[in-house]
Amino acid sequence: VQPVESGGGLVQPGGSLTLSCALSGSALSLYVMYWYRQAPGKKREQVARVTRGDITTYEEFVEGRFTISRDNAKNTVYLQMNSLKPENTAIYFCKANRITGVGEGFGYWGQGAQVAVSS
Repeated sequence: VQPVESGGGLVQPGGSLTLSCALSGSALSLYVMYWYRQAPGKKREQVARVTRGDITTYEEFVEGRFTISRDNAKNTVYLQMNSLKPENTAIYFCKANRITGVGEGFGYWGQGAQVAVSS
């Protein structure tokens, strides 16, 4: 099972970017999907989460600017990021947590996608 991120890049402040995470080796419907980020010199932190039932949660710093979504038919999860700020510069990671009978089990990490917000 391997999540593979794409869509990172350089964007100006106020711009938008959409990250994609394609899951290979298993069906996306079996996983709760996350986006995390790690800024230079900082710990990795959660950004957003989407359950199998499309329930979404976001960290406070998202401030309504990001949207996580999933397309089980395409085995892909997305993170739409709007009104980007320089402080959103980070490596963004996708994580797939296997759904078990008692909650969430083992998680699989992607390799990360670099997002740089700068003028």
